[in-house]
Amino acid sequence: MNSPPRIVVGISGASGAVLGIRALEVLREHGIETHLVISKSGRATIAQETDYSIADVTSLATKSYSDNDVGAAISSGSFRIDGMLVAPCSVKTLSGIANSYDENLLVRAADVTMKERRRLVLLLRETPLHAGHIRLMAQATESGAIVMPPMPAFYTRPQTVQDIIDHCVYRALDLLGVHVEKIERWSGWKSFDHRDPMLPRLGG
Repeated sequence: MNSPPRIVVGISGASGAVLGIRALEVLREHGIETHLVISKSGRATIAQETDYSIADVTSLATKSYSDNDVGAAISSGSFRIDGMLVAPCSVKTLSGIANSYDENLLVRAADVTMKERRRLVLLLRETPLHAGHIRLMAQATESGAIVMPPMPAFYTRPQTVQDIIDHCVYRALDLLGVHVEKIERWSGWKSFDHRDPMLPRLGG
C-alpha cells in the first residue's frame, strides 16, 4: 500500500519567512502531509516580516514540532518522508547541516534526510557571499543537499512580489517531486526578428 506524500518543512531565521509559509499553503492545497519545525530565530523573523502569528503558520501544517524537541518523529530515519524543504535557510542553519552539527530539530531533521538519501532542498538566503559561505554550500551539496537560492525568474515577467514568491516556491517543490500545475515553465525563445544584430545568433 502506498502511503500519502509526506514533506518536512523547516523555517529558519533568515529573511524570507514568507517562502516557507507559502510552501505550506501550496502543499496543503495539494493534500500533502506536512511536518513543520520553526527555529527560534525563524519565529522572530515571521513576527518581523509578516502579519502571520506563529499559530497561523503552524495551523497550515499537518503536525508541528518545537525546535528543541530533538526526539521528535522527524529526527529519526525510520520515520518515512519524501523529502524536506528549508525555506528560508540561514547561513547558520546551512553551517549546521553542512557540518552535521545537530544542535536543534531543524538541523537534525535535515541531517537525517541526507543520511537516508532523501531529497533535501535549501533555499539559502544570503548575499553577497564570501568564501566561507561557498565552502558550506559545497559541503552540503557533497552530502546530498540541493542548495537553491531563491532567485527570481524574469522570463515569467512577474508583476508582483507574490508572483516572484510563487514561482520560487513552485520550483523548489518541483525538486521534491511536487508538481504545481500553475507554474509557468520555460518553453523556448519567443519569436523575434533574426535580422536584429543585437540579438543572439542561433545555430552558429
